[in-house]
Amino acid sequence: MGRQIVKSLLSRGYGVRLTARPDRGVSAACPGLVDIVPTADLFGESEAWWLSRLEGVDAVIHAAWFVEPGLYLDSAENIRCLQGSLRLADAACLAGVRRFVGIGTCFEYRLPNSGITDTSPLGPFTLYAAAKLAFYLAARRRFDHAGVDFAWARLFYLFGEGEHPARLFPTLHRKLKAGEAMSLSAGDKIRDFLNVEIAGADVAGLVDTGQTGVVNVCSGEPVTLRDAAERIADLYGARHLLSFGAAQVHPRDPQAVAGLCNVIRR
Repeated sequence: MGRQIVKSLLSRGYGVRLTARPDRGVSAACPGLVDIVPTADLFGESEAWWLSRLEGVDAVIHAAWFVEPGLYLDSAENIRCLQGSLRLADAACLAGVRRFVGIGTCFEYRLPNSGITDTSPLGPFTLYAAAKLAFYLAARRRFDHAGVDFAWARLFYLFGEGEHPARLFPTLHRKLKAGEAMSLSAGDKIRDFLNVEIAGADVAGLVDTGQTGVVNVCSGEPVTLRDAAERIADLYGARHLLSFGAAQVHPRDPQAVAGLCNVIRR
């Protein structure tokens, strides 16, 4: 996601100062185009550290969090991310930053819901979503008091460049291309999928449009997992390799997660 945000900001003519771990390969991805500020632990940095790095910055897009697949939903790392993010928010206020864009999640909402708006009821059921919501609520008050424009982009289900190979879409492509069978659940669950390139452009665009408040970054087109899997299978003429109902469903996996997009695009 961060890669797509940076790409879109550069295409819009913005100067970008990027805070990232040295092992992320940012220099190779953006040679000479980005002012890179290295940090071994972004969420461990002090308010004073952030204040010195925010000098001359007009807008902050905070796209970092702990999202290790299979671990992040209930990891205590979410608390560290929350604490570090609040220090960043305080520093942004003190540095005179005019605009702050944060990244939230559709799992802040009460689920299941196939028609999620930006005002839909909230009800996070993982530590990850609860920590994200806690940051949003605290930062909103902090930024209101400091006069900082604040946009909170709640992401839905993303796919595309840089996606972890163990996730559903890359696994489908890899197995079906190789002619291997793919075991899936019944496929009746409803999701809202969006290409990460579009999502990155939507988040970067929040700097341009001045939109504030909660922003649902989604396609607005609910589809069943079965439909999504069959579309990929059709690329390889491999529907016969899909085995629906053969895989177990996670007990906390909601029946429906789909949103109504309210992104203002120019």
